[in-house]
Amino acid sequence: MSGMRESSVLCLDPHGFHRIHYTEWGDPDNPRVVVCVHGLTRNARDFDFLAERLAATHRVICPDVAGRGKSDWLVDKNDYNYGVYLGDTATLLAKIGAEEVDWVGTSMGGLIGMILAGLPNTPIRRMVLNDVGSVIPKASLERIGLYLGLDPTFDSLEGLEGAVRTVSPFGELTAAQWRHLAVHVARRDPDGRWRFRYDPGIAQVFKAAPAADVDMRSFWNALKLPVLVIRGENSDLLLPETLEEMKKRPGTQAHLVPRTGHAPALMNEPEAAAIRSFLLA
Repeated sequence: MSGMRESSVLCLDPHGFHRIHYTEWGDPDNPRVVVCVHGLTRNARDFDFLAERLAATHRVICPDVAGRGKSDWLVDKNDYNYGVYLGDTATLLAKIGAEEVDWVGTSMGGLIGMILAGLPNTPIRRMVLNDVGSVIPKASLERIGLYLGLDPTFDSLEGLEGAVRTVSPFGELTAAQWRHLAVHVARRDPDGRWRFRYDPGIAQVFKAAPAADVDMRSFWNALKLPVLVIRGENSDLLLPETLEEMKKRPGTQAHLVPRTGHAPALMNEPEAAAIRSFLLA
């Protein structure tokens, strides 16, 4: 039972119900569950490589956050916020019947995990934060804001893949890996044009925030669980000095991915091995 399966769950937001799609890997009866949550404009299929490598030891659940991948787009674009994402996660955990999970979160997915893991009676046991930390620099948010929500169209999948490669310093990947990252974030219009699969409306809340560093230290310091922090060597979102400060928190380990920006794709063996050994420790 190690191949990928797909399912969904109905979740409640302030303006109605929406369906959250997720992929699942490994033995569905395995009590050892890991939830993998993607970054701002990405989707569950980013974790296929990692999930295949964790499926022998874990049941792996990878949701498409609302407005991304195969999940529904929200009616009111102001509902693309962490309150809704946290509620959706609780509903997902109830659906899969898991009261204790490990967490792997890339960027936004890491922030969702950080908030959840600091709450009373949190179900999160161990956490991997992929290239996100206790302070998010204003400059990195401004860079993301330059392309977020523009909804460009492309003549070909190759054109869209070129755009992914341009804005996403995911690291040293094979041509097949870049194609995988592109094809699952793409959708084709009835007129044959290619677009990104995420709702451009996610930009509304993102761009409404004041231009400033985001300080997550109160959330980070509330954590009472082991955390592995992965950092891309050239990341502009998780700075070296932020990671050094984070390492002072007891139970924090770090793993550096060379020649990579924000965020490591977790599609290479060293990262997969580091995550697997941390989760099994």
